[in-house]
Amino acid sequence: MPATISHSSLDPALKDQSAPSPCGGLICVDIGNTHTHLAFHNEGLLSGHCDIPTPFIDAPDSPLRTILFNRSGSAIAFCSVVPAATPKLLALAAAAGLPAWQLTHLVPLGVPITYPRPAEIGQDRLANTAGAQALAPGRPAIVIDLGTAVTFDLVTPAHGYEGGIITPGPALVTRYLHERTAQLPLVTDLTSPITSVIGKSTAEAIRIGAIVGFTGLIQALLDAALAEFENRGLPPAEIFLSGGAAEFVHGRLRQPARVVPDLALLGLAAAYRLSHSSPPNA
Repeated sequence: MPATISHSSLDPALKDQSAPSPCGGLICVDIGNTHTHLAFHNEGLLSGHCDIPTPFIDAPDSPLRTILFNRSGSAIAFCSVVPAATPKLLALAAAAGLPAWQLTHLVPLGVPITYPRPAEIGQDRLANTAGAQALAPGRPAIVIDLGTAVTFDLVTPAHGYEGGIITPGPALVTRYLHERTAQLPLVTDLTSPITSVIGKSTAEAIRIGAIVGFTGLIQALLDAALAEFENRGLPPAEIFLSGGAAEFVHGRLRQPARVVPDLALLGLAAAYRLSHSSPPNA
């Protein structure tokens, strides 16, 4: 069975000595396609988690606006996969008088990047890589981030970030079925337990296909990645599950995995620490 990591167990690896002030701490912000996730990182711990619909991060009543304007002495570490949202966050940070640091492929992650075109790597995937390296230093790692899109990121001791896999998440599958067919309904309940694989309604049949089939897809991709690692003579990889759809596969995979819902935020804190403690161009 996968194990869920408690935040308190992360202190030795992720304790941040470079926060601007003891009371300010670091505001970690992960701008995703659907939601923006943020939390405060201080002394190795995350707190004050908040999820905001990404299109509304700079709305007049946005929680992000309130948070930034009430965190004097803080700094912001962020990653973004939505280019249009990045200037919105930077404008809010400037208005609040807070320094903003962006995780890109040019900053230290704790491992090298051997991917041929590093600028193409999603910044959330880089954050996940930094988090995996902080939690399992020196070990092969496979990070499965189950969100709107599902990404696999493959990290090895010798080559660091090598690349990965991208596939649609379950919500995209059910939405596509609805939008591209005349009679199939939009199914949004993807969390209720499946008690039988024999659907007794159209909606139930779609739910089974999305949930049970989705787990099979993840297992097949994971098996292929592990087989490639084994063929290269690598030791067993540490498998991390993150993202909003992690519960779909939690407990259903054949291999043990570590469920870390805040892996990208933890990776932001780890990369921020490395960037602020390393010499230029290190």
